[in-house]
Amino acid sequence: MGSAGLSRLHGLFAVYKPPGLKWKHLRDTVELQLLKVCGPAFAHLKVGVGHRLDAQASGVLVLGVGHGCRLLTDMYNAHLTKDYTVRGLLGKATDDFREDGRLVEKTTYDHVTREKLDRILAVIQGSHQKALVMYSNLDLKTQEAYEMAVRGLIRPMNKSPMLITGIRCLYFAPPEFLLEVQCMHETQKELRKLVHEIGLELKTTAVCTQVRRTRDGFFTLDSALLRTQWDLTNIQDAIRAATPQVAAELEKSLSPGLDTKQLPSPGWSWDSQGPSSTLGLERGAGQ
Repeated sequence: MGSAGLSRLHGLFAVYKPPGLKWKHLRDTVELQLLKVCGPAFAHLKVGVGHRLDAQASGVLVLGVGHGCRLLTDMYNAHLTKDYTVRGLLGKATDDFREDGRLVEKTTYDHVTREKLDRILAVIQGSHQKALVMYSNLDLKTQEAYEMAVRGLIRPMNKSPMLITGIRCLYFAPPEFLLEVQCMHETQKELRKLVHEIGLELKTTAVCTQVRRTRDGFFTLDSALLRTQWDLTNIQDAIRAATPQVAAELEKSLSPGLDTKQLPSPGWSWDSQGPSSTLGLERGAGQ
């Protein structure tokens, strides 16, 4: 492959990571595929991985090739939000918050209603919004800070605990429920623990049956390459399609207060206390 072909390989693209596949194996598979087609000329180009997904989780995983690896650092520094769908199952608790973990407890859940769940989710979002203000290092008395808060544009300036910028229930049919979570600085284990703690707030137990990332910053499921598409042509096309948006979004997001992917925050509270747990709830808040 000539230098022109290789130059089209520098950049970012997204793949869909299926559950059960480790991110390192995914990266090695893509790297090997490119090396096989491009030959020794590709040997000096590395494939980097953005915000990682653990083996059990699935969804959007951003990869960088060559100079694109530097853009992965820019994405990290932009503190962009990510979207997940998280499935829960009421009635049991396990040692690792996953459905297939060691069973710790079984409980009844007949008393749980959609209304009670929605109430707890509202408290979670409110508490994490307070934490977002705290980690943003903004002067809350300024007009700029007020306008950013109203528009949902506040983000932390440095690393912080997991922050939830939006959470809602998409489906509720006990024992099953499905949440949509918008967050930053999360791990998938923390999202599973979130389901566990929601169960406790509902005076029952719950385990997480699925964690699926549907958006990472400006990459969505629609732009993620499926396993059958992890080849040179599709990767080049994906990088070319993403390049203008990557440049525009990073320029916007790395300017102060411009992460427009965050949800608006109605009923904003200026109390700057942070969440007291993964949930951000004091025990009993969902009663």
